[in-house]
Amino acid sequence: MLSPCVARCGLNDDDYCMGCFRHIDEIVSWRTASDTQQAAICAQLPARKAALEGQENQHILNRAKWLAAEARLTSKD
Repeated sequence: MLSPCVARCGLNDDDYCMGCFRHIDEIVSWRTASDTQQAAICAQLPARKAALEGQENQHILNRAKWLAAEARLTSKD
């Protein structure tokens, strides 16, 4: 499945991207997620978009944030 990324990355205070409306953990794990997991994430995006509408990008999705999410996901395994 293609990534829902729209190349407008910026995280709100809860670490949701205000471009594609995925959580940073979902963004980081996208390539290793199964088709079923990816479809489940995509199914949630319209509701998230509606809920987060009007919020702004508060934080740039930088390498430090990415590495922290990777570490968090690795520790869950």
